[in-house]
Amino acid sequence: MKNQQFVVIGLGRFGSSLALELMDLGYEVLGVDRNEEVVDEMSNFLTYAVVADATDEDMLRSLGIRNFDCGIVAIGDDIQMSILAAILLKEMGIRQVVAKAISVLHGRALEKLGVDRVIFPERDMGIRVAHQLVTPNLLDYIELSKDYSIVELTVPAALDGKTIGEVNARSRFGCSIVAVQKPGGCLIAPTSLDLMNTNDIMVVIGNNNSIHDFETAIDEYGQEPQ
Repeated sequence: MKNQQFVVIGLGRFGSSLALELMDLGYEVLGVDRNEEVVDEMSNFLTYAVVADATDEDMLRSLGIRNFDCGIVAIGDDIQMSILAAILLKEMGIRQVVAKAISVLHGRALEKLGVDRVIFPERDMGIRVAHQLVTPNLLDYIELSKDYSIVELTVPAALDGKTIGEVNARSRFGCSIVAVQKPGGCLIAPTSLDLMNTNDIMVVIGNNNSIHDFETAIDEYGQEPQ
């Protein structure tokens, strides 16, 4: 197990999947939910799982919540409880507090409370799926800011056997290939001499317009950038 510890409050679909992924990554996870049936089910997969009211300060303190490195409020069906739980986690001094929001207004309230990161799972997934639908080679999409993103693209046949230097995405499009995932491992910060092959995965970062132009060149026209 890695040293960092997480507490996930709310073990619905989002909270449970997040908690399980953290466990798979080697971290210790405490799951908290009011539903005894859900807790019983998750107790076999998490480091600890307890039935508790996330708005009960005494209960949270008795669980040693203040000793956790990151608290995640994954409550999605009760805005009031979500906000109260976030307040308690902040007041207890947890270093990083992350919370799920189900609306823009909910997100604004969480931000004003000082939550370190607000997540909009449904909105973010909708954005990713939309990009994947219109870009055949797109595997994943992460918005870094309003103008910049990082994407994963499968290398098409048109780029098979080409080097990073030959593609020259930075000079031609203003975006950069920062990694290439190959069957045998991942090339981080590849050099201009590194080769790409069909179905490798290239990680591209840059301005959204630049990435779009790059995607268009390799996806729609089916040829290497000219």
